[in-house]
Amino acid sequence: RMFHQYDVPGCYYNRTVQFFYEHSGKNISAHWRPRDYVVVSLGMGVSVIVILANILVMVAIFINRRFHFPIYYLLGNLAAADLFSGIAYLHLMFHTGPWTIKLSKNQWFVRQTLIDSSLTASVLNLLAIALERHQTIFTMQLHSKMTNRRVVLLIALIWGLAIFMGLVPTMGWHCLCDLENCSTMAPMYKRSYLVFWAVLNLFTFSLMVAAYTRIFVYVRHKSQRMSQHTSQIRHKETVFNLMKTVSMILGCFVICWTPGLVLLMLDGLGCESCQVLRYEKYCLVLAECNSLVNPIIYSFRDTDMLQTFKRILCCLCRRGDAGRKDTGTCTTTMSQNSPTTTRPLRQPPPDSERVKCGRHISVGGIRLDN
Repeated sequence: RMFHQYDVPGCYYNRTVQFFYEHSGKNISAHWRPRDYVVVSLGMGVSVIVILANILVMVAIFINRRFHFPIYYLLGNLAAADLFSGIAYLHLMFHTGPWTIKLSKNQWFVRQTLIDSSLTASVLNLLAIALERHQTIFTMQLHSKMTNRRVVLLIALIWGLAIFMGLVPTMGWHCLCDLENCSTMAPMYKRSYLVFWAVLNLFTFSLMVAAYTRIFVYVRHKSQRMSQHTSQIRHKETVFNLMKTVSMILGCFVICWTPGLVLLMLDGLGCESCQVLRYEKYCLVLAECNSLVNPIIYSFRDTDMLQTFKRILCCLCRRGDAGRKDTGTCTTTMSQNSPTTTRPLRQPPPDSERVKCGRHISVGGIRLDN
């Protein structure tokens, strides 16, 4: 078992989850309130969409050989982390509200470990992608020269750190023996752990900002030099597209994560007048939305990825209509939208559709002519 079932001097191992919630001032209602229905319904809906979207990304990367490069392996791992995040959050929705009272301490720690590990893995993957893009852009490459072995080691490191961060509270950074330092949002976590986790994520965010800022400055400077040989309109369009992509990446991260991190920081610092419990659930849903935004920014803006999505959905459409007489509607529609629709999913693309590395580099789904 994770914790002893008896008290030792100064510890409360045999107390229920409800005891710690009441001590921290986070009262659990035994009845479902309208707010509980709204939060749980919204959370379940977001979780299901996150799961489906990231499964689509993973399948697309697996079946399309042109995605078998380090950056896409990292994107696939990001999708796996976000998929895990969606599953963990869906699990949370079935163990929250009035259901929390029925949880044992072990179940409560498992619930929190799943959430912490999955969200940490997602953030670390975002950082890895930012650093990979930074390296490839500054060397004017389309894809990183990182070997598959290094990619696997990097992915293993990401998951190792994420799992470790999720397990830290169960290793002793809890307040079962220190009730005075129990947090309000996570009644069995120490306040100091919340501060540590919030600062760590904010530091990770600052590294992402630094990486993408350098990318923007570098590409803007290079595009100004290129503008001597290209039209001014094309030059402005390139800079605008880069600004748009970088703004989306950083903006979505800030919007989704900052409110929750600020709440954690305030709770960890013992701010009693901040009313952190009023906004806790909504901030958690917002943070989970980042796992939905990631596939959109990093994948749906990639033309090749979008074409693969269409082929997958068209294949599913044809299978669903297999028992019907007219099964050509989906194929006809997709053929008009994508010339690659009618090819087998695992067949390599023709030369006319291959990416020509000498003509452009890719930054977050946009193409920059060199």
